[in-house]
Amino acid sequence: MTDLNKKNKRTLSREKKAGLTLSPFHMKGGNDMLVFGPVPSRRLGQSIGINHIPPKACPYSCIYCQLGRTNHMAVTRREYYKSEEILAQIKQKLNDIGKKHVDYLTFVPDGEPTLDINLGRHIDLLKPFGIPTAVITNASLLWMDAVKADLMKADWVSVKIDAVDQDIWKKIDRPQGSLVLDTILEGVMDFAQSYKGTLVTETMLVRSVNDSKDHLREIANHIYRINPDKAYILVPTRPPAEDGVVMSTAETLRNAHDIFCQNDISTECITGDEGNSFYFSDNVVNDLLSILSVHPMREEAIFDSLKKKNLCHSVIDMLIDKKMISLYKYEGERFYKRNL
Repeated sequence: MTDLNKKNKRTLSREKKAGLTLSPFHMKGGNDMLVFGPVPSRRLGQSIGINHIPPKACPYSCIYCQLGRTNHMAVTRREYYKSEEILAQIKQKLNDIGKKHVDYLTFVPDGEPTLDINLGRHIDLLKPFGIPTAVITNASLLWMDAVKADLMKADWVSVKIDAVDQDIWKKIDRPQGSLVLDTILEGVMDFAQSYKGTLVTETMLVRSVNDSKDHLREIANHIYRINPDKAYILVPTRPPAEDGVVMSTAETLRNAHDIFCQNDISTECITGDEGNSFYFSDNVVNDLLSILSVHPMREEAIFDSLKKKNLCHSVIDMLIDKKMISLYKYEGERFYKRNL
């Protein structure tokens, strides 16, 4: 056998192994992997993600959502997974990655994390690991006292404020019909006054939707009253739920940053990708699907990760053939995301 044939045989063997480790839950379109990563985060460093809400339960159906349209509009909290399931998978993940540095354990699921009635207990059980916990929430349920109490336990909380005008809010976040914007904003204010951890706000700007100067001033005035540790201004950098969603211009971002800073708000704009330093175990396919369930990846980042595992691009072809992932193009970049 020639050296080239031997090399091809070894490559096929590795790819076959990667394919054979595919979870039966993933094959059915589900997600038995509640924990993924570590993944690089532009705000949290190296973060292990916790995906404790199934796709896609949320009180919002934001036009820019990287996971697509919401197919289960929900405002009632309930149990989705047992805390012990998450605890066990965190333990296993930390064992798998060894001494690799982890900055945060982050609740960033397929839906809104505060819909989970066990969120506070999840956080309590993770504290003995000594790794800070983070929750990225759209704040839609912060008018509930129980939600405030759960989030008080986290070390770092991000709340979303895309709009302070009712009509704009409905256009960009497309809330469940029973929600009231003023009640949500009051809930965020109440939480901010009592929360002792690191509080940040997140405002996603979509061109010609919520990025006028007048509205940016209104948002900045409200965020000033919240007094977060930092306000992040973002643009959609991954394929959005709706066609026609376009990120705001560089000039608009500069205006937004200036307006926020004029209100004495510590502000940072996030407009780029997070890099390629994703963690993959030997179960490359399961890890990839778990990440893509909540975090569409650039083609370059995936190919770079496969190369590190001595795997070829045919792994991606296999997942596309099985209709488990899809290729999307956005702003000149090629992305893959999970078909949920």
